[in-house]
Amino acid sequence: MLERALLDAALEQLSTVGWKGLTMEGVVAGAQTGKAAVYRRWPSKEDLVCGCPGVRAASGEGAPDLGGVREDLLALCRQVRQIMYSRPGVALRSVIHECDHMQVERFEGVIFGSVVEPTVKLLREVIERGIERGEVRSDAANGYVFDVIPAMMMYRAKMCASEWNDQDLVGMIDRLMLPLLRPYGT
Repeated sequence: MLERALLDAALEQLSTVGWKGLTMEGVVAGAQTGKAAVYRRWPSKEDLVCGCPGVRAASGEGAPDLGGVREDLLALCRQVRQIMYSRPGVALRSVIHECDHMQVERFEGVIFGSVVEPTVKLLREVIERGIERGEVRSDAANGYVFDVIPAMMMYRAKMCASEWNDQDLVGMIDRLMLPLLRPYGT
């Protein structure tokens, strides 16, 4: 019960004040307990954040199957957008955006395990299903293609302060992904 309160307080702080504003004092105040309770469990704020189940559970549902690759990619992008702007998503983005190089190394497992790998898995499912239906060329199921959507969404969120409205998502799918995936000669 106390551990859950501490983790919830850490997640709340991360999503409101970010990584740089996160303090153990703020966490214990949010959990209404003493410092010893948090330091007994996690010796540093890095350890505390790695323990947050909300951060680790930033992946969504399964891959959409709406009958066509365009619709599936749009639905998947909407899922990713929803996750990016959820409380755990905002918390995780604050860690990604605010940590220095040494701290980022500490969080690589969390970032890859909760964001990159689940998203790539879903993209792989959508693209492989598109190949089976003849909508996607057979050599499109590769790491470069799987990186495009997560890379674009993170880049534009961080560098352009884009919140990825539906028009942006449609543009990315119609102008970038569909031409990239289209079978040769069509």
